[in-house]
Formats: sequence, structure tokens, C-alpha cells
Amino acid sequence: MPASQSRARARDRNNILNRAEFLSLNQPPKGAPEARSSSVRKASGPSVQPPPAGDGARERRQSQQLPEEDCMQLNPSFKGIAFNSLLAIDICMSKRLGVCAGRAASWAGARSMVKLIGITGHGIPWIGGTILCLVKSSTLAGQEVLMNLLLALLLDIMTVASVQKLIKRRGPYETSPGLLDYLTMDIYAFPAGHASRAAMVSKFFLSHLVLAVPLRVLLVLWAFCVGLSRVMIGRHHVTDVISGFVIGYFQFRLVELVWMSSNTCQMLISAW
Repeated sequence: MPASQSRARARDRNNILNRAEFLSLNQPPKGAPEARSSSVRKASGPSVQPPPAGDGARERRQSQQLPEEDCMQLNPSFKGIAFNSLLAIDICMSKRLGVCAGRAASWAGARSMVKLIGITGHGIPWIGGTILCLVKSSTLAGQEVLMNLLLALLLDIMTVASVQKLIKRRGPYETSPGLLDYLTMDIYAFPAGHASRAAMVSKFFLSHLVLAVPLRVLLVLWAFCVGLSRVMIGRHHVTDVISGFVIGYFQFRLVELVWMSSNTCQMLISAW
């Protein structure tokens, strides 16, 4: 028995396949079980190929390129909810008040009259009328008031045009601007140029002209009607008109701060 064990050990030592450098030859190839399992899967039936990695990356890139309005905000902030709610209320009110927005509107027959009210707050008639009165005026006080009014009107046109170009908000209805609107660069909706001009002019007249109480009330009503007419014809939202009133008031305060004296007005008139 010991002799047979010694002979077996000697035979193992003499076998070159038992050496360390040849041990890998005795092991089955690593891919053999996988090959057998894959052959079994092929024999059992067709396998579903996984989608290539390039398709997933392409879909992720397309989802990242979606516009912001098509993406769902899962956790909006309170400010965002409040802003969107106020914006929806503004659009709804503006749509309801746009009763003269088109030929099929409920008040389509009054559209011409409503547009005429809006023209009374346009910049071109006011600038032309102020220059005409300035030429006809013969008093220093009248020329001083008219020169500062002209400055306020020019400031209003430049301010409204700059803000509209920056915001570029469209009106509640698809209405194209008129020729006078293009001349004063009053193309977009926010803020309402007619409303800012009406508020500024009415405040200017209330501060520098001696008017009876009925005329003062009519002046305030005129400014309100001008702003309302712009909503009724579908050119502006309610917030556009309110913002125009606020801007017009601050323009009046600015003109009051930089009020030109009579000597300065006379110098500008003589140079002109």
C-alpha cells in the first residue's frame, strides 16, 4: 500500500501538466459555460436584444433640448405659483374686457368710437399740438410750461419704447399695431404707452393749470377711459395699463425734478 502511494506521487511529479506553469491547461476555458448557456438560450428561443447605449444617450440629449414650457416643474415655489396665478387672472380679465377686439366681438359696432378715445392719448397728436401751442404762445410762463410738457412727452415715448423692446410682451389678441403706433415705436403690449401718457399729461395739467373741479374730474376720467379703451380693443392686458399709469406718474415726478427754468426754455427756443 505505501509502495503504491509512492509510485502515484512519483508519477504525479513526472507529469509535466502538474507543473505551475501548465496548470492553466488543466482548467476549463472561462467562456465555455457562457458559450454553453448562450447556446442553450439560442436553442430555447430568440432573445430580446437590449437597446444600444447610443439610443439612451440620444434620448437624454433630446429631453435636455426640450423648451422650458414643455418641461414639468415638479416642485414649484410659492412665488412661482402666485405669479402664474396672477398671470392667468390677468389674461382671463383681459380676454373678457376685450369686447371690441375683432369684428365678431360683442361690441364690434363700438370699435371705431373706442379706438377714437385711444387716439386722444397717442403721442403724435400730443407732440404736434404742444409744438403748435409753443409756436403760438407769447408769454414766458406759457412757453416754460409747454417746453417742459414737450420734454415729458419725449421722455414718455423713449421710456415706453425701451421697456417694450426689452419685455416684448404680446397683447391678449392678435391685433396688428397701426401706423401711428409704429411712428412712436408703441408695438408691444407692456407697458401701455397710451395709459402712461394719459396719466402723465393729466397729472401735469392738474399740477400746472388752474382748472375748475368738473374739469379736473373730467381729466381724470379721460385718462381712465384711454387706458380702458386699449384693453377693450385687445391691444393690452389689464396689468399693461396699470403699469402704464404707474410709469406715467413716475415720469411726471422726474420731470418735476429736472424742471427747466424760463431762461433755459428761452435759450432752447432761440436756438431752435
